[in-house]
This record gives sequence, C-alpha cells and structure tokens, in this order.
Amino acid sequence: MSSSVQRKRIRKDPAARRAEIVDAAAAVALAEGLECVTLRRIAEELAVRPGLISHYFPSAEDLVAEAFGSAATGELDRLLPAGHPADTPTGLLARFLARTSGEAYDAISRLWINARHLSRYRPVLRDRVAQQEAAWRGRLETLIGDGVAAGEFRTADPRTTAIQILVVLDGLGVHANTATPERPAAVLRMALTTAERELDLPQGALDRTAE
Repeated sequence: MSSSVQRKRIRKDPAARRAEIVDAAAAVALAEGLECVTLRRIAEELAVRPGLISHYFPSAEDLVAEAFGSAATGELDRLLPAGHPADTPTGLLARFLARTSGEAYDAISRLWINARHLSRYRPVLRDRVAQQEAAWRGRLETLIGDGVAAGEFRTADPRTTAIQILVVLDGLGVHANTATPERPAAVLRMALTTAERELDLPQGALDRTAE
C-alpha cells in the first residue's frame, strides 16, 4: 500500500543550485578533464535529473566554459588573492611562485593545457580562456606595479615582466603532462630566476616554502 504522505522536496535557491552545478563541474574538470564535463555526468555527480542541469545550462559548451572559469578563478584567488593581504610585494610574489612550483600546481596546469587545446574548436571556451589569461596577467601585473611603487622591484614595464613570468610557468606546466621522472632544481627554479632577473632582485630573494 502506497503512503499518502509524500516526502517534502526542498527546493534550492536558483543561485545556490547554479553554484552547486558549477562547483561540481569544476571538480570534474580538475580531476578528469574538461571532456568529462557533460550534462549527464554532472547530473550523476549531484544525483539529479539531467533536465535540471540543462535548465541552468542549455548548452554543454556553456557548462564546460563555466567549469574552467570557476576552477581557474578559484586557483588564482588561492595563489594570489585580490586586494593583497598584509605582506610585502616581495613576500606575496615569493609565495605565489612557491605555490606554482611543484606537484601541488599540476592539476591546474593540466587544466590550462586542456582548455587551451579544446578552445581551438570551442568559441565559448576560447573566450573564457582569454578572460582568465587577462585576469591572471592583470593581477600579477598589479602586484609587480605595487612592488615598483614600494621601491622593492625595478622594472620599466610591469606588464611585460608579468607575461614573462607566466610564460615560464606555462612552460613548466607542460611537465605535468609528461612522464618526466624528476624535475631538476634549476628547472623548478626557472620562474624565480626569471622574476629575480627582471625585477632586479638578488638571487634567492624570492625563495620561500609554499604555505
């Protein structure tokens, strides 16, 4: 005999539901790649019907782009918080470089490689990659500019210096997709060496253990 009392369903606020979907998609993207971000897969992750996902993201392409954007923004906020907490520009840059050198950074490195490859064929993702590149470049450029203003760094072009550092980090990130058994210390330190040279800092000025 069926019960006449139905379990009350709790409806989530649309903004909260959308955020939940994006968070789940970003987690899948980081762990398995953007190709695995599908409406059905995210529905399975959240134990809901695929129709609920398509209500918020009618196109899977939009969800893929949102997943990448969320993951990349979250990582940027962790590595180099906006507004800069109480620390010197040198300390903030040292912490940023420490956190982006090593295995802890491999997941986001793989995601960037994945996104740039797929963006060749996916216009929505291509736009999101461009937005994220500008965000990362802008935040690092601002930090370098702050260091110049404080007399800690010396460079005539903070933007170019920021791009140089990010290009080195991108190159190092390629190792995350290879079977390289170990990364020599000199290679791991390439981003620090580049930053110290371009900012007229003494060797070792940016050495810092990741926190």
